[in-house]
Amino acid sequence: MSRPRPTVRTRLTLLYIGLFAICGAIVVAVSYILVAQLGAPELGQRPASRSGIPASIGALCRSEQTAPHPNKALMAQCVFQLLGAQHQRDLTLSHLLRYSLITLGAVIALAAILGWIAAGRALRPIHRITALAHAASASNLSARVALAGPRDELHQLASTFDEMLDRLQATFESQQRFIANAAHELRTPLAVMHTTLDVVLDNPNRTPADLPSMVADIRTAVDHAEHLIDSLLILARNERGLTTNDEIDLATVAEDILDTTDHGNLQLHRTLEPAVITGDPVLAERLLANLIDNAVRYNHPGGQIWINIRTTNRTSQLTIANTGPPISSADIDRIFQPFQRLNDRISQNGFGLGLTIVSSITAIHNGTVTAQPRAGGGLTVTITIPTTDTPAPREDLRQRSLPQKPSPEP
Repeated sequence: MSRPRPTVRTRLTLLYIGLFAICGAIVVAVSYILVAQLGAPELGQRPASRSGIPASIGALCRSEQTAPHPNKALMAQCVFQLLGAQHQRDLTLSHLLRYSLITLGAVIALAAILGWIAAGRALRPIHRITALAHAASASNLSARVALAGPRDELHQLASTFDEMLDRLQATFESQQRFIANAAHELRTPLAVMHTTLDVVLDNPNRTPADLPSMVADIRTAVDHAEHLIDSLLILARNERGLTTNDEIDLATVAEDILDTTDHGNLQLHRTLEPAVITGDPVLAERLLANLIDNAVRYNHPGGQIWINIRTTNRTSQLTIANTGPPISSADIDRIFQPFQRLNDRISQNGFGLGLTIVSSITAIHNGTVTAQPRAGGGLTVTITIPTTDTPAPREDLRQRSLPQKPSPEP
């Protein structure tokens, strides 16, 4: 069984006592030595007044001591004076040492009491932080230290702890909303499948011809749920950061996606220049696919889409703009939040996760994403990601990167 270790308060108090005792002992020792040297009664070597012997008698004793025939009576008087001075000196030093040690002991005891109180006051914010850390949980993160007083190191520690609790509370609340919204979204395709089965199975007049329709409805609901789960898995995967660091040309990825995407009757204007980044090719493809799908999905019939990819100031910049319903500036921040669909987008077949995934992928590639509503309706999304230094692009990429169907800036 290990012995209990002393608390920080106890160790700080012992440290105060030890330092004070060492400094006090040094002061007592220096004082004692100085007083002892000042009062050394060395006849013939020190001034008589410093040894306690009158100066006139001291001079007479020194002259008699050097005389060829010293006066014995006078020498005896000198010895008597010297012994008296020695006794007085020893008594003075003894009293000085005794009272100094007594005073030092009393002051050390007082320092121990004051050190214990001071250590307790200094560590009080630590105890408050410890109590809050023990009481904190996912359901209760509202308490804060809110330390008052001078802005010292402990105040900075308490403020940092409060900021950490703010971030944790925001994260937990966001996760709870995300889980609730995900459960709600998953309940929809499950309800569709359940209702489809009940309608067909409870119909006494059902025929084998009803089976293909039922299967088609269930397949649509399964695809809906699978797409939602895939989006949720991407968001969860992005929480771990990048696991692949390959060189990716955003222009090549965009060209491949545009070649396989159905734009309907929308007019597409592209300006694709080589823009190489380092990251996950699958996520980069998902980023561009979501942006293009968002521009196609929320557009007017016969509307337009502008795609611009270029390299500037050692960054790769991707801008996608589209015509469409007007969007207010107040709703811009919402479109990157999970399951946030604007009023004019509810009728569209989506989950509200497309731009959330775009924001998440951009963040783990050390990039930034911004959105602005267009004056005539629609949205402009701009993504900036640090560029990788690469060799000159291939000739076929240069040709494919030339502007096609040039048009005015959106």
